[in-house]
Amino acid sequence: MSIAYLAQPGQQQELEWIGGSTFSVLLDSAATEGQLTVGRFAVEKGEAPPFHMHTREDEVFLLISGTALVWSGDDEAVEMEEGGIIYLPRNVPHGYRITSDRADLLMIATPGGIEGMFRMAGRDRSTPRPDGFELSQELMAAAADEFGQVVLGPPR
Repeated sequence: MSIAYLAQPGQQQELEWIGGSTFSVLLDSAATEGQLTVGRFAVEKGEAPPFHMHTREDEVFLLISGTALVWSGDDEAVEMEEGGIIYLPRNVPHGYRITSDRADLLMIATPGGIEGMFRMAGRDRSTPRPDGFELSQELMAAAADEFGQVVLGPPR
């Protein structure tokens, strides 16, 4: 049996993201010939991206540990428990808010490419963190636009 691509932990890129959270690029579109992106978020209580939708990819989230409130479309928030999984088709507005002290989320997006947004706006943690560094709202908005994300409103 052959392995088409294996990314050991030391080969996975870790990016600083919203609120000091991290997004690790486990498999990117280059490794999967554009088929998918697999990433992992390590986040703290209260972390919440803007309410948004993806125009280019479908997304799956698996909550490895922790709890979160999840909004999809016009639906009321639902509590996502540890081990819960959600499928979010492209063009469906959604958002989440972490309700546990910490959470670990696995994200799969297909087709691949969304990692470009995280790389454009995030900070590679393998480089020294500049004093006073903050993720720029302007750069995050530009990255979202560049990679087909539509911000629909503030975090919920």
